[in-house]
Amino acid sequence: MIDHLSTYATDYPATKLFYEAAFAPLGYTVQMEFVAEWNADFPTQRMCAFGVNGKPTFWIIETKEKSTPRHVAFSAASRDAVDQFYAQAMTHGGKDNGQPGLRPHYHENYYGAFTIDPDGNNVEAVCHAPV
Repeated sequence: MIDHLSTYATDYPATKLFYEAAFAPLGYTVQMEFVAEWNADFPTQRMCAFGVNGKPTFWIIETKEKSTPRHVAFSAASRDAVDQFYAQAMTHGGKDNGQPGLRPHYHENYYGAFTIDPDGNNVEAVCHAPV
């Protein structure tokens, strides 16, 4: 359902590295990256977009100021991919916000893991499939 969405990063290199590592188990990679030379107020502003098959879906946009934290959940094909997402996120600057596990208060097969990225956003990977 999501076409694309963005998050903002005051530490662009750390945030990009965090997502590159955390997304690897989910099969998401950088689809495009560039500098916003057209932005007169911030002509060195960096941005990249992750996705699959040439489709940029999740954008990281460099900003000079901290922004309001966001929550986003990314689909995972398996519970193992959720576990790997969490492990990679923790290894690359993430903070625990909910270890991998079932969350039956959402539904019986909801298996998710929650991390806080380098800019304070709540990032989740979730698998809805039964074991």
